[in-house]
Amino acid sequence: MLKVGIVGLPNVGKSCLFNALTAAGAAADNYPFCTVDPNVGTVEVPEARLDRLHALVRSPQRVPTFIQFVDVAGLVEGASHGEGLGNQFLGHIRDVDAIAHVLRCFEDPDVAHVLGTVDPVRDRGIVDTELALADLEAVERRLEKVSKRARSGEGEALAEEQALLPCRETLDQGLPVRSLDLPPDRWQRVRSYNLLTAKPVLFVANVGESDLPDCENEFTRRLADALERESAGPMIAVSSRIEAELAELAPDERKEFLDELGVSEAGLSRLIRAAYGLLGLITFFTFNEKEARAWILPRGSLAPEAAGAIHTDFQRGFIRAETIQFEEFVVAGSMKSARELGRVRSEGKDYVVQDGDILLFRFSV
Repeated sequence: MLKVGIVGLPNVGKSCLFNALTAAGAAADNYPFCTVDPNVGTVEVPEARLDRLHALVRSPQRVPTFIQFVDVAGLVEGASHGEGLGNQFLGHIRDVDAIAHVLRCFEDPDVAHVLGTVDPVRDRGIVDTELALADLEAVERRLEKVSKRARSGEGEALAEEQALLPCRETLDQGLPVRSLDLPPDRWQRVRSYNLLTAKPVLFVANVGESDLPDCENEFTRRLADALERESAGPMIAVSSRIEAELAELAPDERKEFLDELGVSEAGLSRLIRAAYGLLGLITFFTFNEKEARAWILPRGSLAPEAAGAIHTDFQRGFIRAETIQFEEFVVAGSMKSARELGRVRSEGKDYVVQDGDILLFRFSV
């Protein structure tokens, strides 16, 4: 399951966004450190293609993919040294796949800003620094354990030291570990440390209702310019207050509400799509007499790896994959018709799975 950690300063709308995404009812009051314990919520990934496939094949069950959000206490300057509450909970997001950094991009006299003024570029710098300092502390602790063994010539310790030293140097410069240019084997080792700044980051600009439908204002423009200059990562803009209102509506009422606002889709869909893009993920589908199901897979994966996502036996005994793109299947209406039209392909072990593929695996164990 894809896991995304939500970070940011206090009172930027993190917990409000979390509530909207997960309908979990986490505390979201207007004072700093309202979130004390980490909130965890699991959300179904919206997938219209799965809905259509399920209707076409009439399987009893529809099985979507899910994404888990983890919301931790707001970070403040000095959190890495024990200020506030944020440092207590950084451990809760060390095992996430990506980080969503929420930044306040709206003015509201009724919602206090922990620093008194709204400045998303400054706020981003504070949180980035605290994450880097927390990583630097973790790296230095690890180096203390391996350096002595490395000096004695122990091979594993030497390899670990060679991976950790560039991390320390980069963090000392105030840069994230993800900015390092490392060979794949080093990256694999670095990722095993679960460093926060090694994770890909999606920046979420939280705007006010008055900024809809474009979700743009002077704060989002300044933030977008800063992120582009530094190649820091993608940004999407949402209104957590509007998303919270949407979460309370029935599905048909949500569409009507969005139409009234002039917004084409809910923030959840855009956030999940952005997270998929950030992590290089695609969706493929399977179906049988019991279920129609969606699966996630890293872009560039081969057919046996897709089979392995379902079961290790499928990958071990992979023979071939009967394959058809979703759009072609919809036109055909059924697998039988698709075969008669010559739309179903037989792909082998070297086939690179594409987003929207419907796959039927043949295997022998």
